[in-house]
Amino acid sequence: MNTTQHTLIILAILLMAAALLLVGAALLARAWRLKRNLATVEQKIAAHDRPSAAPDIQTPGWRDRLMALSANWIDTPVGRQFVAEEDRHLLDQCGVNDLRGKSLFFVARIVLAIGFSVLGLLLFAREGWLSVLLILFFGIALGYMLPKWVMQRVAIKRQRSAAEELPLLIDLLRLLQGVGLSVDQSLHVIENEFSNVLKVLGEELAIAGRQYSTGRSREQSMRRFSTVFDNEDLHAVSRLLVQVEHHGGAVQEPLKQFSERIREQRKLDMKERVGKLTVKMTGVMVLTLLPGLLVITGGMGFLAVIRALSKMGANI
Repeated sequence: MNTTQHTLIILAILLMAAALLLVGAALLARAWRLKRNLATVEQKIAAHDRPSAAPDIQTPGWRDRLMALSANWIDTPVGRQFVAEEDRHLLDQCGVNDLRGKSLFFVARIVLAIGFSVLGLLLFAREGWLSVLLILFFGIALGYMLPKWVMQRVAIKRQRSAAEELPLLIDLLRLLQGVGLSVDQSLHVIENEFSNVLKVLGEELAIAGRQYSTGRSREQSMRRFSTVFDNEDLHAVSRLLVQVEHHGGAVQEPLKQFSERIREQRKLDMKERVGKLTVKMTGVMVLTLLPGLLVITGGMGFLAVIRALSKMGANI
């Protein structure tokens, strides 16, 4: 295959990608126009119902338009392939599982998959269909998985933060319950007064509080809090709060025992990490300190043996 044929293949692939983008853009534009028309009708109806109200219509920017277009695809079969249930749970763990977060995740996957494929074809394409297919495969796969890898790192960081904040949350709950506040009042105080300390758990408690204020039961509002980070201790705390809400009773002693158990578990985990670190440092010490130690302790002896052997060779 000569250079001209290779160039024509790349151009054909680029034209096909451009055609697919145009078709998708046309469909998204049509959906956006329908949504805009519906919003305009709703605004007119609202203005007719309130004639004294001044109109407040802002022209959306290109980012808002892009978010609106991608939001129309989130719950379609294509959107559920790009933002699956596992990805939505991952976005929950990152604290961005709203319409904007899902739309950004959806757009990032599409843009990166197409961008990496085109960039790979322009930089690394060789003669033959096999190289083109490999570049397309790895470009699409890398663009599809890169946003998920980034979100996984953010989710792991938030999980660690939640585990570190849990003992403080339990102590605050025990203290507030000890002064006579109810569960609802205690959670409200933690949300408003300690959000700068409990950055992750405070945000989750705020979401649970908003759900509870809209009419959901305590069990329903705490379901996300207990399952979002896949942490058994958080699940146990939420279950304890639900039981106290339903049946009442003293909660200071169970919270105290629970806090002591968590701190003891953290001590055991720290000892395990120190033990693993000691084993790893043994190999480092053998590779770095042992040669220097041998030179210091046995260097003079080796030199004496070498000099003696050299003198014996000179005498012979």
